[in-house]
Amino acid sequence: MAELLITFRETLEAALIVGILYTFVSKTGRNHLGQSIINGVLGALIASVAFAVLFQVLLGGFSGKAEEIFEGTVMILAAVLLSTMIIWMARNKNVSESLENQASAVLASDQNVAIGLFSLAFLSVFREGIETVLFLYGIFIKDGGLSLTTSLIGAILAILIGYAIFVQGKKVPLKTFFNVTSILLIFVAAGLVSYGIHEFEEAGLIPYYGALWDINPALNTDGSYPLLHEKGGIGVFAKGLFGWNGNPSAIEIISYLLTLGLVSFLWTKASESPGGIVEDKKSPMNEKCPTCFEEVQQSKQTKCSNCDTELNLQ
Repeated sequence: MAELLITFRETLEAALIVGILYTFVSKTGRNHLGQSIINGVLGALIASVAFAVLFQVLLGGFSGKAEEIFEGTVMILAAVLLSTMIIWMARNKNVSESLENQASAVLASDQNVAIGLFSLAFLSVFREGIETVLFLYGIFIKDGGLSLTTSLIGAILAILIGYAIFVQGKKVPLKTFFNVTSILLIFVAAGLVSYGIHEFEEAGLIPYYGALWDINPALNTDGSYPLLHEKGGIGVFAKGLFGWNGNPSAIEIISYLLTLGLVSFLWTKASESPGGIVEDKKSPMNEKCPTCFEEVQQSKQTKCSNCDTELNLQ
């Protein structure tokens, strides 16, 4: 379940980035530049896969204590990045406007516009790809496995939402989507920190004084795990999504609660300001008039000299 949340959230962010850039370029009447954006996305996907392969090679190069330290570090790093992403998305309400401003700068520059848009799309999507790889590896280490099917479902759902927004013109409650997934991902981040600490305990970097309690049920007579065991059906689900641990140490519990409380507090404070990730706003120009775009970029006019459209430069 955690991998579905990760791939859904990261793919949705990437889809919004691509949709915003493509829509903005279309508004300027330069539809042919859309191919540069698509090429940037494809390049970012290839680079993300290459990063995942290299990361896997690096992960397989450790054993024993070094492996435990590396795995603990990866989980805590993933938790920090995940928490940062959650808080950043809550604080930065005008992602759409920021991307449009960057695209405007590229279109107004004297440099190769196609290369500029390619780079903007590539870097934006590649960042999401790197985050996805780190988050999924952290979950893989914590849970001892990863469901490719569940991961793909999350990505497909996000792509469908992006398609509904930018192609079908549907109104989608993005604020609700991001709020719900943020709350769930805060639990995922807390679980990653707790299990990262567990790896450090096993490596001897942090003293281990035993579990405070062990409420995992005994194995079934056939040797299988009961549903409520952390390795059973329900337990695996709770472990993946909420970081459930049936036999935690004191420091694991403390680290879990501290992470949960701190990230929840920072996310709540960041969410207090009004707005949303994608805001509907009046276009500052007549989309069918080429003069409008030039005068908006130059910021010299309040009314288009060609079609008399109020340019709304504020």
